[in-house]
Amino acid sequence: MKEKITAKLLAGLQVTGREYEVHDTIITGLFVRVTAAGAKSYVVTWARGRKKTLGRVGILTLDQARQEATQYLADARKHGEPLAVTQGRKGSALPSLRRFIDDTYMPWFKTHHKGHEKTLHTLHNNFEAIMDQRLDAITGRDLDQIRTGWMQSGNKASTVNRKMGSISGVFSRAVEWEYISVHPMDKLKALKVDSMGLVRYLDADENKRLREALDARQDEARIERETANKWRADRGQELFPSLLEAPFTDHLKPMVLVSLNTGMRRGELFDLKWSEVNFQAKTITAAGATTKTSDTRHIPMNKETFGVLEDWKKQSGKSRYVFPSQAGGRLDDVKSAWLNLLERAKIVSFRWHDMRHDFASRLVMAGVPLNTVRDLLGHSDIKMTLRYAHLAPGTKAAAVELI
Repeated sequence: MKEKITAKLLAGLQVTGREYEVHDTIITGLFVRVTAAGAKSYVVTWARGRKKTLGRVGILTLDQARQEATQYLADARKHGEPLAVTQGRKGSALPSLRRFIDDTYMPWFKTHHKGHEKTLHTLHNNFEAIMDQRLDAITGRDLDQIRTGWMQSGNKASTVNRKMGSISGVFSRAVEWEYISVHPMDKLKALKVDSMGLVRYLDADENKRLREALDARQDEARIERETANKWRADRGQELFPSLLEAPFTDHLKPMVLVSLNTGMRRGELFDLKWSEVNFQAKTITAAGATTKTSDTRHIPMNKETFGVLEDWKKQSGKSRYVFPSQAGGRLDDVKSAWLNLLERAKIVSFRWHDMRHDFASRLVMAGVPLNTVRDLLGHSDIKMTLRYAHLAPGTKAAAVELI
């Protein structure tokens, strides 16, 4: 029989003891098969004797069944047979890029990679133009046009390559899992980037200004606290703890000083727990679960780091995190405080991550071997560390003097 298939109709299909079919009047070629035992399935047919079961009713939604049946029928008209059949794909028609990312790729990515929130944000905020296209309909030309748009809007080559790397990973998995047979970016080469380019680190005057700004910020906080307490005392209210004798007024100064002296990534500092700070061995352990490379590394504490953390521990409360949020949990943002500090210090074009470059640069300029610097930074490849090689004192000059 023929009827418009609806949710109400599906719910009311009776078990008759005989197999029967209900053909949809909306999508010609789509029908629901009800077996003698009462099992209901969506089926699409495109020629005499040619049909394919799309999925069970209740597992596949009616909208999904219509969408996939439409794709089967369109392929059959264009190619004679649906691509899902000729290419030997299991199940139904190919999903859109958006559906593949949300339903298949991201669940896998979350299990195998860190930083999935950042990756998902990159995908959904930069590839909207192709998100609703079917996976096998996306071409290298589509992606090249997106990339060209970014470049015209002023994105750096390194930024463009990083964004394209996110979508490339999606298509790599789609090929591996046999959703598509060809990677659309196979012929799209990455933009050339100067991997040995300028390394941003603080000069002596900037380092001095940064430290002075940290101290000035703390002095202001102490004055504000005393003013507030005087106001409260005049009104008989409970006083806030005085900051006059406290080494630090909040987490910013100890975080900055530890970062400058250890080269730890911001996320590693956010994740750092007191159980990973060994005052006896004078080491900090960056646990593999929190590092970018998933490798645990042990960072020696120099005199300043040891003193900072020793003082901070006395006043930081009972949280297991070294630098906790106000609620005592994991801190996740220092952006506003950091930008205000840089403005106070009159330092420009210096990111939080550049403190890691500063740490490495000072080590190399002091004559520390590059492989030791690599170990301290936690680089998995010495190529990452070679960007600092030009800072080694006299290395190249001494080399050319040998000939």
